[in-house]
Amino acid sequence: MYAIVEIAGQQFKVEKSRKVYVHRLKNEEGSNVSFDNVLLVDNDGDVKVGAPKVDGASVSAKVLKHLKDDKVIVFHKKRRKGYAVKRGHRQFLTQILIEDINF
Repeated sequence: MYAIVEIAGQQFKVEKSRKVYVHRLKNEEGSNVSFDNVLLVDNDGDVKVGAPKVDGASVSAKVLKHLKDDKVIVFHKKRRKGYAVKRGHRQFLTQILIEDINF
């Protein structure tokens, strides 16, 4: 059983007892969160597709921790012009544990 859920503007395929890294959520660590924007639910071959979302479906999860992703290097260069800029950033993430898929 799995579901396609929109979390923080991105779509994720989630299954029960699976850990997922999503963009930073405002919830505290250890708190429970529910996502109502379920786009698809597959229950062992019984597929329900929403238009745009499945009515009455939700995914409940627990916030495990907040962390930062690996550094991403952004390098710009224009050849023969003497221009080179090196920048980088680390994305803020939240690790969640999918507890249940309700439909």
